Amino acid sequence: MNVQAYLAFNGNCQEALSFYSELFDAKVQNRQTYEDKKIDVPGSYRNKLQHAELKGKGVNFMAYDASPDTPINHGNQIHMSVDVDKVDEAKQLFEKLSQGGQVHHNFREREWGHFGRCTDKFGINWMVNCDH
Repeated sequence: MNVQAYLAFNGNCQEALSFYSELFDAKVQNRQTYEDKKIDVPGSYRNKLQHAELKGKGVNFMAYDASPDTPINHGNQIHMSVDVDKVDEAKQLFEKLSQGGQVHHNFREREWGHFGRCTDKFGINWMVNCDH
């Protein structure tokens, strides 16, 4: 069994995946746009991503730009959780993810290890954990 997240964006999926691919040293794969698809979307939306995957060592999720008739409601239904082995790396990752977004719980030591929770500049919720 394989369970993974599928993230929805409002037209900025490629920008978000470029950010995440650099941050996590991962590659965008299976990139498909709305071009040549039999879907009723405006011509200006044809170059948006209908599907893409981000894959790397320990990273694997899918994403797309929801069609304009599918409203995206930012909420707390999904959090991406990242486990990092080293505290310094976890702190640096948290700082980059939260830059331009919103910090909900500062990255600091907790009873179970180090933890921080934020919403990034694309509206995606993240939890960064390090048990050391």
